[in-house]
Amino acid sequence: MFKKYLPYIILFIILIIAAYLRLYRIGDYMGFLGDEGRDMLVVKRMIVDHKLTLLGPITSVGLMHLGPMYYYFMVPFLWAWRLDPTGPAVMVALFSLATILLIWKLSREFFDTKVAVIASLLYALSPLVITYSHSSWNPNILPFWALLTVYSLVKVMCEDRYRFLFVAGLAIGVALQLHYIALVFIPITLVCLGLKRFRIPLVYWLSLLFGGFVSSLPFLLFEVRHQFINTITVYEFVTRGGDAKSFGLTTVLYRFWDLTLRLFWRVVVIENARIATVVLLLTLGICFYLSKSNKYKPRRHGALIVLLIWYLVGIGLLSFYTGNIYDYYLMFAFPLPFLLVAIALSHLMKNKYGWLIAILVVGMLSYFELKQTPILAAPNRLVTQTKEIAQFILDKTSGKPYNFALIAYKNSDHAYRYFLEIMGTPPVVIENPKVDPNRKSVTDQLLVVCEEKVCQPLGHPLWEIAGFGRAEITDEWQVGLFKVFRLVHYLGENQPTVTDPLP
Repeated sequence: MFKKYLPYIILFIILIIAAYLRLYRIGDYMGFLGDEGRDMLVVKRMIVDHKLTLLGPITSVGLMHLGPMYYYFMVPFLWAWRLDPTGPAVMVALFSLATILLIWKLSREFFDTKVAVIASLLYALSPLVITYSHSSWNPNILPFWALLTVYSLVKVMCEDRYRFLFVAGLAIGVALQLHYIALVFIPITLVCLGLKRFRIPLVYWLSLLFGGFVSSLPFLLFEVRHQFINTITVYEFVTRGGDAKSFGLTTVLYRFWDLTLRLFWRVVVIENARIATVVLLLTLGICFYLSKSNKYKPRRHGALIVLLIWYLVGIGLLSFYTGNIYDYYLMFAFPLPFLLVAIALSHLMKNKYGWLIAILVVGMLSYFELKQTPILAAPNRLVTQTKEIAQFILDKTSGKPYNFALIAYKNSDHAYRYFLEIMGTPPVVIENPKVDPNRKSVTDQLLVVCEEKVCQPLGHPLWEIAGFGRAEITDEWQVGLFKVFRLVHYLGENQPTVTDPLP
């Protein structure tokens, strides 16, 4: 009886560990910068002002908008947490836990319990996965929807469960609204279904398209109303040409290897590139051997083929991208190396010495991951710090209208504006003179937060400062790690009264 329930006990323990690593003081560890503040402002206005949106966040490259699905995921959590940004971060952590469950389910259904335990445990402990599970940001829930797509394809390939094509379409539709890197799942799906020689009843092809249509409906409505402006931009971005050097075979192959190594190194091995290379070569060697072996069970063989297609097509297509590839670009494949490593180690366990090697490798990888787990570091307390500065600013405005600016390297002011808005006194936005020729949007005071080491707000080219006009500093305060300035309009010899002496 105990043996029957042992796998579920192990799964429960893994989930408890994963939940602790993701939810422990999440409000203190979560990221909360300009991008997160921008999203919170949109969702807050959906909840409080009932301003629904058909458009999602703008991408960092290409000036393309995503669909709004992530905003709709955020709504119940931001509402339940009474507009506290911690709510959506908890949502992301729960999606990460759901990804572990899906890893377990796929592994047990199509491989064995050993694969399920190893893959789930290593994913639960991965520092990079935990870091991205701490914060509310649209790409951070992509691993779940990517894995749901792959799970659905495995069900179709191995069990002829064609109804799962609707689930695959639904998942791809959501994934595309989280990050356009999810476009790789369109060719991945076509390659997998091509192995079935496309002998799938037409109704199920239509269900695949219908699933994508259902989950993308708000975004599609926006596109229809605006002549498919984002769709055209995405197409032009994806199909734009590159020079021969960028797309040379040698360059692409090098980038393919580099991305593969980075994927295994950053999310599984952690310690260093040399150990990652050994683990990578061992894993791929065993997995490709199993994919060619006649002794491997057909059901497992089919699932492994889908995983390898996920790897070869997904990383292969990303290798053609010539821009900077950040870690979060690989989120579409985050669960993949854990599954492949677990499959390889499970195969090693079939012989006496292989058991020892597999246990040592799992122990080593777990140690590397735990050694760098994010909650061992001091929390950043970004939410608390931003909220405290916002409250300080409001206290210094004396209830009068004010403009606001942030001087920071690679950060925007949306996080501060979010708290200023939910506190009931948002800053007045300085409009372009063509829109506001009488400069009614320019108030008598400008509060400036400076996050840089050297702070010189006077004469700064930032629009919120330049648009305020010629000014002088009346007050300067140190608030936590940053400085806050009050600027007023320059009056020449008629100097303004200093309301707060410098500390």
